Amino acid sequence: MKLKQRMVVLCAVLLLLGLAKIFLLDGGEGTAASRRDLRAFRKMEAGLSLSRGARLTNTLQSSWEIASQWVGPREVYPEETPELAAVLTSLSSARIERADVGYKGTQLKALLVLDGGQKVVFKPKRYNRDYVVEGEPYAGYDRHNAEVAAFHLDRILGFRRAPLVVGRYVNLRTEIKPVATDQLLSTFLMQGNNTCFYGKCYYCRESEPACAEGEIMEGSLTLWLPDVWPLQKHRHPWGRTYREGKLARWEYDESYCEAVKKMPPYDAGPRLLDVIDTAIFDYLIGNADRHHYESFQDDGGASMLILLDNAKSFGNPALDERSILAPLYQCCIVSPFLGRVRVSTWNRLNLLRSGALSSAMRQALAFDPIHPVLAEPHLAALDRRLSGVIETIKQCMEAQGPDNTLIEDRMNLPHP
Repeated sequence: MKLKQRMVVLCAVLLLLGLAKIFLLDGGEGTAASRRDLRAFRKMEAGLSLSRGARLTNTLQSSWEIASQWVGPREVYPEETPELAAVLTSLSSARIERADVGYKGTQLKALLVLDGGQKVVFKPKRYNRDYVVEGEPYAGYDRHNAEVAAFHLDRILGFRRAPLVVGRYVNLRTEIKPVATDQLLSTFLMQGNNTCFYGKCYYCRESEPACAEGEIMEGSLTLWLPDVWPLQKHRHPWGRTYREGKLARWEYDESYCEAVKKMPPYDAGPRLLDVIDTAIFDYLIGNADRHHYESFQDDGGASMLILLDNAKSFGNPALDERSILAPLYQCCIVSPFLGRVRVSTWNRLNLLRSGALSSAMRQALAFDPIHPVLAEPHLAALDRRLSGVIETIKQCMEAQGPDNTLIEDRMNLPHP
């Protein structure tokens, strides 16, 4: 066979092998990694529905002790958590011992201490479920229900990097005011028959309080991560400037990923892969406001990117803000070999196609005390945006090949 013919045959074989790999990964059953990911997916499905009012049994540990022991360098909670429903029930019902203004930030929140000394962050309801936030993709107040929905999406995607969140109704007169600090009490006021407060934050104003319906306020509670895991804050490399007329470098430099890959902690370890996972997560929920992120301190770059503060999500179900995916398409299409997508992420996304994602979200959110957590248009948006993510990754594979797009990266660091 002539050399030219041999080269043609070789190219054809390589093309078929590449297409076969894409097909096997799409199918979710063809490789050892795919079979392992399918088993993990079935476990997630089996544990998705949670029982309301669940209580801990056969243990002397509190809910807070159990949740604290779950935390590790690469996960906030493990793959199998039979106690999760009981821990979330405790969050939604435990007596409030103390209430104070929230920690530093731009949005209204309160810092609560529950029975047993567990700190939580309370974010109050600001919008009805069907309210559409117009304007910039990061516009509007924080959405408490978005925190709840984002936590359960984290479960469904198998990331396990979001702190535990549950919805809760609190009586401001009987549960909050008797244990509130003077600083928080000074921000309470009445609007008609409704009790309101405006707290203390960068954008908190007396003219823009959060108001209960009478004395009952709906909100979300986020479980504070254990003090033994101190956080380190990082500027997100794809953060926005939030200044009209001034673009961040990534918004005009298509080769920006090349510069990011040369900077620690993105030049080694799992952090850039985490950033790409997070871009997928944020695109699905419509969160264009991740200007900073947290990891654990002194991690040597091995800690996960913690999916903390997801309240600027689920604002406009009709808006698919593609710029949120910039870490994905700039690293794998524009700058090949620099950024990749985890095989486990790709397989999980494919298993959630054809309406499976919204169906899983409905099932997970049915447990929450503030159900319904999301309006139907937001659930439909999840399926639509998932298709966009899958299509973007396929474009990467078509341009660079599966081997240069997907990477097997499963870090299971031991708990201390």
